Amino acid sequence: MLITRETDYALRILRALTDGELHTVGQIAQDELLPQAFAYKILKKLAGAGLIQVTRGTTGGCRLTADLANTSLHELMVAIGERSNLSACMDSQYQCPWSNSYGACKVHSNLAKIQEKLDGELQQYSLADILS
Repeated sequence: MLITRETDYALRILRALTDGELHTVGQIAQDELLPQAFAYKILKKLAGAGLIQVTRGTTGGCRLTADLANTSLHELMVAIGERSNLSACMDSQYQCPWSNSYGACKVHSNLAKIQEKLDGELQQYSLADILS
């Protein structure tokens, strides 16, 4: 599965913030039907990626800072730490035992072509397109 629950929840959090207003984590979790502890974890990742601003304190909350029209689904997945890899061998750190023994691995090269197309598709869709 490419879109994990964490990425799905991140989309829901961003949807809650599209009005540009300051929202508390509790309010977002309640409105979007998310576990609050999981929402905190995702908000931290979104803030680290510069997609949202988090203000701490009694008058704090979260606010959208990114232009969702210029942020792709692929970028969100990277911010959350998700990988869109079809196979473990798509990871640049993967040590393929077959390519050493048999030369270039045909499976890898064919999956790499599909991976390139998939990444292109994920980069074409902005979060604004998905959330509107």
